Amino acid sequence: MAITAKMVKELREQTGAGMMDCKKALQETDGDMEKAIDFLREKGMSKAAKKADRIAAEGAAYALVDNNTAVLIEVNCETDFVVKNEQFQQLLSELAKHIAKEEPGTVEEALQQQLHGEGDTLEVYINSVISKIGEKISLRRFQLLNKTDNDVFGSYLHMGGRIGALTLLEGTQDAQLAKDIAMHAAAVNPRYVSRDEVAQDEVEREREVLTTQALNEGKPEKIVEKMVEGRLGKFFEEICLLEQNFVKDPDQKVKKYVSDKGASVKAFVRYEVGEGMEKREENFADEVMSQIKK
Repeated sequence: MAITAKMVKELREQTGAGMMDCKKALQETDGDMEKAIDFLREKGMSKAAKKADRIAAEGAAYALVDNNTAVLIEVNCETDFVVKNEQFQQLLSELAKHIAKEEPGTVEEALQQQLHGEGDTLEVYINSVISKIGEKISLRRFQLLNKTDNDVFGSYLHMGGRIGALTLLEGTQDAQLAKDIAMHAAAVNPRYVSRDEVAQDEVEREREVLTTQALNEGKPEKIVEKMVEGRLGKFFEEICLLEQNFVKDPDQKVKKYVSDKGASVKAFVRYEVGEGMEKREENFADEVMSQIKK
């Protein structure tokens, strides 16, 4: 039976599911509207769609190392209670395993892939978990890292995944060192590995600000340039991993600590759950009361 745009629109209005999901449901059920509704309900798409406009800024970061591939993901939900849910933890594991194996380029690409290469897509799988847990859940982002046999990954999760960090060190097999650097990244929140990664326009913008500050302080122009370069060093210490004092040995810079062990930091990823996202304004007491009143 030919599936028309009108049929898709009608099913979407009844269920709140996505347009492509509605079209697929109608195709699978040969245009039978009632069966299509049941199809969407069974897949969890109908309930999931109704939760799509909710704010999901809680959740967890999760790291997985699989031989020479590692991945850090962030999965969001509406409340921190759900993070400890066994089904949510299983979801984290399944998504990380899939992404590490299939190495999709984007979240959108990942969601359309079949979970572990067979069965439903990741999007359908997530929706099925949504229907069981009853909260909006979304795969927000992920980062893949690849290494050789001569390198090592390190991972660290803080507060059950509130912050997650993943590192790649070259020239070493010292897993504890790699984990320590991941712990440092989680704690200090650098933005770059080294000053070489900082865009030149960002450096120049900072230099201009520091120059203006020094001149406003009444410093002689002949010493301003030297002062600015000194203050730029502090700027790099704030944002560059290798320039920072190592959290486990503050008397040493990370760069020296790592190089003394014959290694170098190739890359790191750090996720803090919900960073940059709109947060719910409800407090805990209001949340409890809202549940009581239901």
